[in-house]
Amino acid sequence: MNVNATCATTDGSANWKSIDWNKCELQVKKLQERIVKARKEGKHGKVKSLQWMLTHSFAAKAIAVKRVTTNEGKKTPGVDKVLWSTDESKYRAIFDLKRKGYTPKPLRRVFIKKSNGKLRPLGIPTMKDRAMQALYLLALEPIAETTADPHSYGFRKERCCQDAIQQCHTILCRGNSPQWVLEGDIKGCFDHISHEWLLKNIPTDTEILRKWLKCGVVFNGELYKTAEGTMQGGIISPTLANMTLDGICDLLATKNKRVNRKNEKYSPMINMVRYADDFIITGRTAETLEELKPMLVAFLAERGLELSEEKTLITHINDGFDFLGFNIRKFKGTLLTQPSKRSVKKFLDSIRNVIDSNKSCTQETLIRLLNPKITGWANYYRCGASSRTFQKVDDQIFRKLWQWAKRRHPKKGKRWVANKYFHFYKTRRWRFLVEKTRDGKEDIFPLKLAFDTKIIRHNKIVGEANPFDTEWKSYFEERMTYKMLLSLKGRRSLLYMWEKQNRRCPICGDIITTDTQWNVREKEGSGKLICFLVHDSCYRHNR
Repeated sequence: MNVNATCATTDGSANWKSIDWNKCELQVKKLQERIVKARKEGKHGKVKSLQWMLTHSFAAKAIAVKRVTTNEGKKTPGVDKVLWSTDESKYRAIFDLKRKGYTPKPLRRVFIKKSNGKLRPLGIPTMKDRAMQALYLLALEPIAETTADPHSYGFRKERCCQDAIQQCHTILCRGNSPQWVLEGDIKGCFDHISHEWLLKNIPTDTEILRKWLKCGVVFNGELYKTAEGTMQGGIISPTLANMTLDGICDLLATKNKRVNRKNEKYSPMINMVRYADDFIITGRTAETLEELKPMLVAFLAERGLELSEEKTLITHINDGFDFLGFNIRKFKGTLLTQPSKRSVKKFLDSIRNVIDSNKSCTQETLIRLLNPKITGWANYYRCGASSRTFQKVDDQIFRKLWQWAKRRHPKKGKRWVANKYFHFYKTRRWRFLVEKTRDGKEDIFPLKLAFDTKIIRHNKIVGEANPFDTEWKSYFEERMTYKMLLSLKGRRSLLYMWEKQNRRCPICGDIITTDTQWNVREKEGSGKLICFLVHDSCYRHNR
């Protein structure tokens, strides 16, 4: 691949800022599409050669370095305490990503708290090791998507939790839907995957993979060997875990043979929905699901895994079950997907913590702290039957804010406090908001209400859709447009602006999606103001 064509610069010098990212992405995408095509045709030798070509290309190495220097972990060093914070160090790092002589450093062990109070161990690789993982992931991910279970939604491109919840609704909502659900959970999935199985079955560079798996971890200054599991905290780990668990759907298909309906016999109605290592399996009877357990145990044991006894339950749909923060349950024959009690409690606890931690801040500051939390939480649950829960959440937040306001003015009456902090706004009384005059204009800054979030049924992704397959290219383009239109709340003028910019930020050149924070900005051009969409982070850095 022609390096000079990839990193052509206006001044003739090769540096980080001069890299043409659009060309890099296009070259990598073409190679990934060729990998998918070769894999579908069964040309395994060609797949390996294309993977080698991809992992040795300048374009892929540049994208790998860019990924690890722009994600949330860019300020978290490994055991060598090295960060790539300058453009010069980033550019030099591209040429350091070589297979020959590569030896990964041990992981830095840290622990984070889980929702149940237990500690989750993480292994933090060095920046170079992260970039190498990102590089080889570019070559592995197209195969992982091609061979993945159709209803696996965790840590996969273009898929999300809402897809999994919508699939649960689809298979459980009808009157003749299965009534029993097996809630499955795998004990320490990332920490116990068999190294032998991974080295034998993962279609990537075996020597590089072995080095990652056996690099060891450093904790309290001591080096410990890694005999099993993947580096949870590494970029490639979620894909390795997904590929380890892929195949459960094919296994269950052996129990899902249809019987002649004329004899009033039906299929066992076995369906699976999986998000990472959490999954559910449906069945017509509890006995059917009990029969599946030995099959699952044998499948997982081959990979060094086992089911968690305390979290693997068989539940009737009328009793409901919690999955990905939702409670899925039938009420008098009607299936409802609502925010679970645990997720509501966790959210309200975080809101109360913010309010209690800012007892002396201004009202505007408190609103700015709370609004992103409320908006993000409500958007996550807007695909379910969440209106009543949103009302209850708004009520609890109001009660806490009322306490906050009264505490600030202990010698004032309730009417005075109410008039200072709560106002009439858009047909509603008691809105917590700030009224200010800026540049001669009255500016109103209200607290967001969860109930104002419109309930929208999620448009689930097609199970077989592959973002690396050219056959699905038009499908994903239409899907991106649909999702963007939803985030724009139907404003087609902004959608036209987004399309006119080729869906990219004019400052950094990266694609603007619903997952990236963006806004409408103005600049002067040809004697008039020109509006354009731009990433918020890019605008702040270039003001």
